[in-house]
Amino acid sequence: MGPQRRLGIYVGFDSPSIIRYLEPLTGDIFKARFDDCHFNETIFPPLGGEKSLPEARREITWNVSTLSHLDPRTNQSELEVQRIIHLQGIANQLPDVFTDSKKIVKSHIPAANNPARIEVPEGQLINIAANESKTRLKRGRPVGAKDKIPRKRKIQEKQVAAPEEAIPMKQATNIINLSKNCAHKSPENEPPEEGTPEELSPEEEQVPENDEISIHYVSTGEIWDRNKIVVDNIFSFKVALDITRSNDHEIEPQTVEQCRRRNDWPKWKEAIQAELNSLLKREVFGPIVQTPEGVMPVGYKWVFVRKRNEKNEIIRYKARLVAQGFSQRPGIDYEETYSPVMDAITFRFLISLVVTENLDMRLMDVVTAYLYGSLDNDIYMKIPEGYKMPEAYNSKSRNMYSIKLQRSLYGLKQSGRMWYNRLSEYLLKEGFENNPICPCVFIKKSESGFAIVAVYVDDLNLVGTPEELTKTADYLKNEFEMKDLGKTKFCLGLQIEHLPDGILIHQSTYTEKVLKHFHMDKAHPLSTPMVVRSLDVKKDPFRPQEVGEETLGPEVPYLSAIGALMYLANCTRPDIAFSVNLLARYSSAPTLRHWNGVKHVLRYLRGTTDMRLFYPNKSNPQLVGYADAGYLSDPHKGRSQTGYLFTCGDTAISWRSVKQTISATSSNHSEIIAIHEASRECVWLRSVIQHIREKCGLSSIKDNPTILYEDNAACITQIRGGYIKGDRIKHISPKFFYTHELQKSGDINVKQIRSSENLADIFTKSLPTTTFKKIVHNIEMAKKYVRENVPLSRFGVLVAQLESIVASAAQQPPDALLCFDLLSDLISAIDEEPKESIMLWQRKCEDALYSLLILGARRPVRHLASVAMAMIISKGDPISIYSRASSLQGFLSDGKKSEPQRVAGWS
Repeated sequence: MGPQRRLGIYVGFDSPSIIRYLEPLTGDIFKARFDDCHFNETIFPPLGGEKSLPEARREITWNVSTLSHLDPRTNQSELEVQRIIHLQGIANQLPDVFTDSKKIVKSHIPAANNPARIEVPEGQLINIAANESKTRLKRGRPVGAKDKIPRKRKIQEKQVAAPEEAIPMKQATNIINLSKNCAHKSPENEPPEEGTPEELSPEEEQVPENDEISIHYVSTGEIWDRNKIVVDNIFSFKVALDITRSNDHEIEPQTVEQCRRRNDWPKWKEAIQAELNSLLKREVFGPIVQTPEGVMPVGYKWVFVRKRNEKNEIIRYKARLVAQGFSQRPGIDYEETYSPVMDAITFRFLISLVVTENLDMRLMDVVTAYLYGSLDNDIYMKIPEGYKMPEAYNSKSRNMYSIKLQRSLYGLKQSGRMWYNRLSEYLLKEGFENNPICPCVFIKKSESGFAIVAVYVDDLNLVGTPEELTKTADYLKNEFEMKDLGKTKFCLGLQIEHLPDGILIHQSTYTEKVLKHFHMDKAHPLSTPMVVRSLDVKKDPFRPQEVGEETLGPEVPYLSAIGALMYLANCTRPDIAFSVNLLARYSSAPTLRHWNGVKHVLRYLRGTTDMRLFYPNKSNPQLVGYADAGYLSDPHKGRSQTGYLFTCGDTAISWRSVKQTISATSSNHSEIIAIHEASRECVWLRSVIQHIREKCGLSSIKDNPTILYEDNAACITQIRGGYIKGDRIKHISPKFFYTHELQKSGDINVKQIRSSENLADIFTKSLPTTTFKKIVHNIEMAKKYVRENVPLSRFGVLVAQLESIVASAAQQPPDALLCFDLLSDLISAIDEEPKESIMLWQRKCEDALYSLLILGARRPVRHLASVAMAMIISKGDPISIYSRASSLQGFLSDGKKSEPQRVAGWS
């Protein structure tokens, strides 16, 4: 080995061309190209350095931080490396154990794909952590300093002597029992002790009685390099999955052996047997053959999961045998892997379609869906654990044989594509229609109605008329083994609640897990997701890192928090979209200011955990858009912010908040860019909605242009006139006038709206509390309210009367005296009604009172409405979507506040 090469221990890989290796001397983990490495499985270099003189040996120490806020992934990776070095140092202090083969205990470890974990007695961990708890963890590095080697967290340790000769591979992989009396007692006949060992005094030598020395690649404990992570939707989904699993009190077992040691082993055993029976029933396994020459069989792994419902309750134990698709070779074992799935925007539109057209919605699950797909390549797999070999084969030479797969199996790269092709072929044969613009939606229309099948992997959402849904369910049950789960209550990570007057979708369970994961479940709630930014750039709390300002270390879970919040913002919480997008810009170099901003968002979620998107039954099915831009939202880089929102059925179905990629020269320029991005989204939404409604036989939107609201008058004028080479707009790229072509063709109609009424304003800037809550209310975000099977009280009757007055106000102004008497009775009813009854009707009452205020009633009527609003907020839910009574005093002045949609005859 030349001087330019470095000796290392292989511990894992990032991709087929990039591997990871551990440097024995320091314990640091590095990356290298696979083609630049040479592997020698007969040598296992000792950890902790070369051997020194016996008298120079010292007891090894290692640092374990006890901070509760450490990033679990980073902390776990560091802990694993430190355990390896610590255990190897203990072994190096007893060289006669390695040289005397009689004192080596041989233990057969299953050749699993991930080596065994490293176990250190808990008592020793507690002593070491207590002695070093005063050590302060240094975070960050000076700005401007350049690293000559990749940055790694430093491990405070002392060098330990190692034996002169390298440890043979066969000996190093065995389990070594170390004991104080190992020279006198042979541990071969002693069973390993279970449980936590007793703590030793500081004077005694802390030598564990039973340790495992092995290398363990922790797939979930890697250090995240902020400079290389792309914070996108895929990253946020992975973080959400990790948070969901990490909050369980008991983690899932990783092997069959771990299942046997648990109290719920009978349930896991039943799940394993059910999986094997399913594989045999689907004829997944072919004959057992001797592995052909030149063929590398893929590995396998058992995956165990406890299925939960929308209330996070365990409803089923599930075992899955998966193939290790990472060992497949492109072009040999597979060709194409893409498989479409339904996105959240399409799913939200289908929910709005259900409520506006009064349709049914059911969820069906395909049992072992991937096993229905046929393979297009010959694939051989190692014989899995638990699969009984025929007596004709020699069990001792099990590794010489493999199983030829006849159908796709979970874990193979092409399994998802094979299943989608199989399902698509069957649905098309049964008369369903499909469009490439939404490939996961299949529609069939008949004389009795229509049915829509929305596919999300193995979950099939059925939407349509009751009679046609029954026929579609029978079609699917005849071809596949299905589970009918009834009304859709949980899909795509969204919780769905069906109410008499609409549908609520939310992620309250996941939000609570996020707050608990980041220790914010008991934090003080806030009313907005971020503070109002200062116009002074130097006082902006969201400015980039300054010279001399410390960067947060990896122990602060900044990236995990951003990923979790982004998942919420993309699914059901548009109210935090701008805040999360702003904080995500600093993921590569976050500071304490940015981390405080993340905690501010978490505190806002703490007070709005039960906030939901509400899709009412009586709503307008038309698609309406709002576009806005925040000029110089990032003044430090001269970039503006784009925000748009589209509603269908008066509720948001698509939204986005993103920083513009080019520098706008004026606010008009930034508005043109924003409306261009909104137009592109509008074209796709119109295509999806038009296809679904046309194939279902519903009213078409093709002849009706989509209204796109914009609050910049100059931008609207230029969009209507098109690109004109003039001094004002000649520098603007003509592609941004794509909206002009859409308006000429009749696809969209750009209209002006007041800035205070533009719902997209929430995606471009931080807003005051009153304005923020008003927009949140207008996009149909509200807290849960249930009136199912509740008798109508006096307070409910008065609220219903007030709603009827407000509904007829546009055609005929009501009598002011009648409103005054009704509000007086309402105030007395609020005072007499119990809190539980108030909360049932709170949102309806607030809506009616708010409409009464903005429609422009007389001063006495507005005064009583303000008093009623303050009383219902104070007695009902303490965190209301409206501000307190003090913020409503502006409505009490005549002519000093602009009141939109004022009705003639009221004032």
